[in-house]
Amino acid sequence: MTIERRTPFSTLLRVETRKLLDTRTSMIMSGVLAAVALALVAGRGLFAGPADLYTLANTAAIAMGVLLPVLGILTVTGEWSHRTALTTFTLEPRRGRVLAAKCLPVLGAAVLACVAALLVAVPMTALSAAVRDVEATWGLDPARLLGWTAVVVLSTAEGLAMGMLLLNAPAAIVIYLVRPMLWGFVTQLGPVGRTLAEWLDLNTAGNALMEGTMGGGDVARLAAAVAVWVVIPMAVGVLRVLRRDVQ
Repeated sequence: MTIERRTPFSTLLRVETRKLLDTRTSMIMSGVLAAVALALVAGRGLFAGPADLYTLANTAAIAMGVLLPVLGILTVTGEWSHRTALTTFTLEPRRGRVLAAKCLPVLGAAVLACVAALLVAVPMTALSAAVRDVEATWGLDPARLLGWTAVVVLSTAEGLAMGMLLLNAPAAIVIYLVRPMLWGFVTQLGPVGRTLAEWLDLNTAGNALMEGTMGGGDVARLAAAVAVWVVIPMAVGVLRVLRRDVQ
């Protein structure tokens, strides 16, 4: 009688977290993310903007909002692009557990990146105030801070969903990066275009959350956008991974 030995989820989580940290792609992406975030914060603080802690931290989120979803896409498509899915799913046939172990470290990295953005913004706020000879603004609205973090996490989840849906890194990255430009064009089409963007564009629907001014209508619009760009693509993507033949 053969006794099946199940791989503990903690082991899967540890393996996928290590993949996120020590592969060549992840190291390059992390380095680019850190460099771009520092450059944006330094440029805004010294040359363009006020000595405001929240503003400078939010500036760092611009880089995160682009690069973290791309990292998520690469994470969930790596098994297929590198043709290691057969090995991975042979060692752990329950593919849903593997997907969960891949997604959790990326979402956790999004939260940690927000914390890192605040840590970077603190000395830059002081330096900006000294250079401009003004008083630094240190106040942080908890609602705006949590909303900003939630938007970064949702953007990262959108990248994960797009990657799982397509299982093709180049296609998912192109669609993710081009989508804001397409919605910018839609908003120029008049009231109908603006209404569509408010309900279906995750960036537009998340503005109220980032500003900490969510109302009942804002919640409904955000829920619709999250359903379109996160929930539905991720659900379809999970089904694709669970049923796809591995060769």
